[in-house]
Amino acid sequence: MADTVRLDRWLWAVRIFKTRSQAATACRLNQVSIGGQFAKPSRPISPGATITVEKDQMTRTIKVVALAQKRIGAKLVPDHLEDLTPADELERAAAIREQFRLNRVYQVRGEGRPSKRRRREIEKFLDEIERTDEV
Repeated sequence: MADTVRLDRWLWAVRIFKTRSQAATACRLNQVSIGGQFAKPSRPISPGATITVEKDQMTRTIKVVALAQKRIGAKLVPDHLEDLTPADELERAAAIREQFRLNRVYQVRGEGRPSKRRRREIEKFLDEIERTDEV
């Protein structure tokens, strides 16, 4: 096994990002830093490095425990990283997710995407609400 791995490859392998290109893009947009300095996708990392990732309105702090060249199963992720994210940050992210879930306009759990007829009914209902608000 190699002593170092590319940053974008490791972030993808430990499932921080769904694709390697998303990991590389996050690095290029200065959303990933190592030791307080923004990191390029090709930066080599080794065990012991502390990585900060800004993703989905949340700042995660991760310590590299082991290297991974290929994508690993979700059950193996704790063997490769240690999550140092503060508890208040996790609570804030959970509150944002809950707020997003509650703000859905029409989606009923288990129904899936509305049919054409149902969508028209929803639009008609929302138009009626707008008209009553204007009066």
